[in-house]
Amino acid sequence: MAQVSILNGIYADGSPELRASYPVNCIPVPAASGMSTGYLRPGYGTILDGTGPGVSRGAIEWNGACYRVMDSSLVRIDSAGNYTTIGLIAGSDNVSMDYSFDRLSISGGGVLHYYNGATLTTVTDPDIGTVLDHTWIDGYFITTDGEFIVQTELNDPTSVNPLKYGSSEVDPDPIKAVDRVRGELVAMNRHTIEYFSNVGGDNFAFQRVDGAQVQKGIIGTHAYAVYLDAIGFVGSGRNEPPSVYIAGNGATQKIATREIDKLLTNYSESELALCKVEAKVDQGHQHLMIHLPDRCLVYDAAASQAVGEPVWFVLTSGTSGFAKYRARDHVWCYGKWLAADSTTGKYGYLSGATSSHWGDKALWEFGTMILYNEGKGAIIHDMELVTLTGAYSINDTPTISTAYSNDGETWSVEKYISCGTIGQRVKRLKWFGCGLIQNWRIQRFRGDTDAHITVVRLDASLEGLVY
Repeated sequence: MAQVSILNGIYADGSPELRASYPVNCIPVPAASGMSTGYLRPGYGTILDGTGPGVSRGAIEWNGACYRVMDSSLVRIDSAGNYTTIGLIAGSDNVSMDYSFDRLSISGGGVLHYYNGATLTTVTDPDIGTVLDHTWIDGYFITTDGEFIVQTELNDPTSVNPLKYGSSEVDPDPIKAVDRVRGELVAMNRHTIEYFSNVGGDNFAFQRVDGAQVQKGIIGTHAYAVYLDAIGFVGSGRNEPPSVYIAGNGATQKIATREIDKLLTNYSESELALCKVEAKVDQGHQHLMIHLPDRCLVYDAAASQAVGEPVWFVLTSGTSGFAKYRARDHVWCYGKWLAADSTTGKYGYLSGATSSHWGDKALWEFGTMILYNEGKGAIIHDMELVTLTGAYSINDTPTISTAYSNDGETWSVEKYISCGTIGQRVKRLKWFGCGLIQNWRIQRFRGDTDAHITVVRLDASLEGLVY
């Protein structure tokens, strides 16, 4: 009996090379169980609370409540899942949201808005220019129009003095976003990142920290997140293809694997510029989520540290192939992770009790590394997934399947078995008569969210052939 690795798989794409396949809607957990050193648990499901006035453009927790911009409306969602419309927000793009001691700030459609708990207002001072992004730091609201860094007045956040503009000039690349990290102002440009500290004075209050600048930048305004007291982002330096990095302390760490780099080349620069990056730290996981048009790529820093190599997986909301992941704009509020549907006005919260997406089925899938007997071949008498079953099921007879490939591209017919229904906690998931390995083989396992199971290990009973 041989144990087969399931945390990552292998496949081929028509070119003469092997590529990594990452679990789809299965979250790798590198924890010793006595049966294995890691397992795959189901991705979180999303539970519907209600339907708002439109698709979510951004969200934040402020003063113990969840605020979300949905279409053109700023709404407050209470702990029971009911929403209240506060006012109108400009534009239809993703928004940036932050807060000071006494007001919530929202930028969208090139405009900066404030909400003080009673009234929603718009900054009308023409000297603020077009607001591409904004943040709050040390009493100032800081905005950028892509060329300048603009600070509001300390005693009047609706007023801007054009003599107090700042700039990010280490490279003539446009400013994409501004934020604060560890008490410093950060200007994120297309090919560089610069850090500023507050030195006060009568003019622009921030001064560049020369030794902290980074020679890589973000590809779009929302293509980053504050992650592990640093910046996790999609971007690149000059004359480089886009990749995924963590920037901090004047240096960058590349966390993308070769497979992630190849996946990113499937998207144009304009498509990647519209991607949204989120950070979600929860229950021992440190997830950096990269929302792309047809899937969400997720990196787990904690799991990567545990296994000594980058750990990635994929989230998607489809029953075949890949489709846009429908949970985004995550906010920790009311003791749970709130989220909104990326394609409709639905909103709700994440739950480990189910893995369905807003009540709809979604595919899960994972593959294996290559089964190889030094070219001698082998007979596979049976294969068994060691799992935790019986926890949940909508369908009375949920099934899962396996298929194999001898070349990494073409696959056999799916072979289905029942994975048990609710209460069947000791059901064994086993396939018999799994055929002959002539040279090498890759195995693939699939199910949908009706089969809500955790996979602990894969065992294969092999008999080597002698030639």
